[in-house]
Amino acid sequence: MREALAQAAFQLFLERGFERTTVDDIVARAGVGRRSFFRYFPSKEDAVFPDHERCLAEMTEFLAAVDGGDPVGAVCDAARIVLRMYAANPEFSVQRYRLTREVPGLRTYELSVVRRYEQTLAGHLRGRFGEGGDGAGDGELRAEVIAASVVAAHNNGLRLWLRSGGEGDPEVAVDHALALVREVWGRPAGVAGALAPEGEDGLPDGSVSGPAATLPVPALPAASPVSGLPLSGLPVSALPVSGDGEVIVMVARKGTPMWRVVQQIEAAVGES
Repeated sequence: MREALAQAAFQLFLERGFERTTVDDIVARAGVGRRSFFRYFPSKEDAVFPDHERCLAEMTEFLAAVDGGDPVGAVCDAARIVLRMYAANPEFSVQRYRLTREVPGLRTYELSVVRRYEQTLAGHLRGRFGEGGDGAGDGELRAEVIAASVVAAHNNGLRLWLRSGGEGDPEVAVDHALALVREVWGRPAGVAGALAPEGEDGLPDGSVSGPAATLPVPALPAASPVSGLPLSGLPVSALPVSGDGEVIVMVARKGTPMWRVVQQIEAAVGES
């Protein structure tokens, strides 16, 4: 019944437009009463996204069953559950995407659905990191940022496929995007070292402390070549980027948005 109602609703949305279609129209097309419709869907908008509740439940069940070895990999794999749901019915997914782009109310509803996926992923990560259990004291923040990154990466790849009309394999673009998330966030928190004063950790002044390496840090320029900001008095961290001892020294003002930090790191790696 749920599937029959969703199919009747979507056919009418395509024929008449979303705004001009009423619940009475939908139940008349499906041959049932209004009470049957509201038993399955609280609103017309829910009938456009009939499969997300099931998909969200499947994602929650999947995350509850995974071990704690690779939390970032787990949430990336969980996002692929959503991708498979879209890929199972390409024609419907493309039509829904186009309809959603045309109806502002559906775009707003879609954002609320996306936020629920993001909260589910973040909840799993918070359970792994805790408020400070990642060793950096910012486990909750890390969970929120990684979950948002996974959702953004997944949606970027998915929309490329939807805009193409459902041509080709949607997993190619999504896997590429999620690989970037794992590359950036997959390393354990705390792997980045920090400059320590002489004698504080048994290392000479200007060395990098942390599990990554113990390497001398070259003299810093007066300003960042990426942002042009003065470097004096700013916190410094070093991220290992290869196995041959090379490091990237990242400098940012306190409160700099994470997307800007990642952008600057990518720019520096590209230049090198």
